[in-house]
Amino acid sequence: MRPECRQMPATIVDAMKILIVEDHQRLGRFLKQSLTEYNYTVEWATTCEKAKDHLAEKNFDVIILDLGLPDGDGLTLLREWRENSFNEPVLILSARDSVEDRIKGLDLGADDYLPKPFSLEELLAHIRALLRRQSSVKLSVLEHSGIRLDLLSHTVHFNGLPVDLTGREFALLEVFMQSPGRVLTRTYISEKIWPSNYDIDANLLDVYMSRLRGKLETAPGKSVFKTVRGVGYQLL
Repeated sequence: MRPECRQMPATIVDAMKILIVEDHQRLGRFLKQSLTEYNYTVEWATTCEKAKDHLAEKNFDVIILDLGLPDGDGLTLLREWRENSFNEPVLILSARDSVEDRIKGLDLGADDYLPKPFSLEELLAHIRALLRRQSSVKLSVLEHSGIRLDLLSHTVHFNGLPVDLTGREFALLEVFMQSPGRVLTRTYISEKIWPSNYDIDANLLDVYMSRLRGKLETAPGKSVFKTVRGVGYQLL
């Protein structure tokens, strides 16, 4: 790595969020400081459990994942994320640089693989490539389990029939449609729906969830959402 060769970019990155999962203290501090200087919003986890906590609370635009972590293997963590519908782009950053290691990481769901040692400039180029790839595949229509949400026309259909939603209900459904099958915490959902300075009543989210359920869960015994007690909600 060559931190002395860093040059600030001409354009500013608009608050792209990066999660670093790296237990090496010196490298973790260097990555967090360097990426912050390039105007990324950076969070740093040193264990598998801390990484899970971060990802349960927030969405990230890119995750930089080391494989050798003190409480588990990064590949196992990656497999769990993909099995639980965590679709954030993952860049593996590891000293395991054999062809077999790279193939295994990519097959398990990594989007990119950069072996250590590396230069900061090379890492930044990989991050930019992942962000470009993400922006090019953003959908205007989200579909899941019979629900069709059109972001351009601001309409919702369920099993082919139109569903009349208020603006807040539409925004709430969009949050779930962006992460189907993923358990979303109450804090995460509230921060997506209401401004940070909004005085949110503790029961307000429950009220909106009840309304949304009433409009979508029309068939007897057919659940669209699952309440995860003490955590939040999940779009089934």
